[in-house]
Amino acid sequence: MAHIDLTAFDRTAASGAALLDGALLMELGLAAALGRNGAADLVAAHMYFNLAAERGVEGAAAQRRDVAGDMSRAEIARALRAARTFLTLH
Repeated sequence: MAHIDLTAFDRTAASGAALLDGALLMELGLAAALGRNGAADLVAAHMYFNLAAERGVEGAAAQRRDVAGDMSRAEIARALRAARTFLTLH
């Protein structure tokens, strides 16, 4: 019978989150803000820009502020919760 050592499990590597560098998060934010894949999603854009800013991407915080100017307080709160959830899971 095979034995799997769960103590060596790296959730970040297993989920692929390590592949999401700041530049990719910035691109995802731009795509969401501009609606490249359909309608613009400002909540997703804010979340991605927030995560990119956390990783030190220049200009990400400015993009986040710009997007936030077109969002309601409830939408901003949803974006911040989504970013926290992402960081918790990854």
